Amino acid sequence: MLSNDVTAAPCEAMLLTPKARVIAPVVVVRREPDDFLLLTEPGLGEVVRATLVRARFGAKVEIEAEEHRSVIVFGESGDGIPNADYGEPAAELLDIELEPTLSAEDLERLRIEAGTPTWGKEIDDSILPAEAGLDETHVSFTKGCYPGQEPIARLHYRGRPNRRLRVLEVADAKPGDEILLGEKPVGRVTSAIPGRALGYVRREVPDDAVLKIGDAEARLHLPSPRP
Repeated sequence: MLSNDVTAAPCEAMLLTPKARVIAPVVVVRREPDDFLLLTEPGLGEVVRATLVRARFGAKVEIEAEEHRSVIVFGESGDGIPNADYGEPAAELLDIELEPTLSAEDLERLRIEAGTPTWGKEIDDSILPAEAGLDETHVSFTKGCYPGQEPIARLHYRGRPNRRLRVLEVADAKPGDEILLGEKPVGRVTSAIPGRALGYVRREVPDDAVLKIGDAEARLHLPSPRP
């Protein structure tokens, strides 16, 4: 059912429709040989549970909802679930109490600079995983069949997406703004902070292009390397 090889857990994966539209991104954690925890975004837990229940064919498979709180701890650590969303080594720890040292705005800046898509902004049921770069992080091309495998593999081996998620350097922007090359719309902003934005941009736009978002000049910017 999942797009990645769960024998490599902890790993990132997706639950997809047969047409490779994203139902939910998940992180797979193996707690016991026959016990997997699927972590997903707030509000998607019941969607994941219901989708898996509908596909269940083994009478001994139990699928139950759990609720957890998580924190991100930066730095090299052998504890927790590895997290590469912020361009720095980090781990996600469940159900512990820690005083925050970074604000939500600080985390959003790190996420945008790393070019990491998130549900409800860059990821929804209208995007193809390859457009968001999820084929590089959430997909195994050697595992067995899963819903959406054929469109994912066909685009990977025989084509390329018409647009890709890119980091932009721009003084001011807001989600929903059009990205222009000259007078031609070539993309749209999905997330923004002062100085940086994320957005889907047409593949044919050159890396050195001078773009425009609103009244501000914008340029494509390389994301922080994934740790």
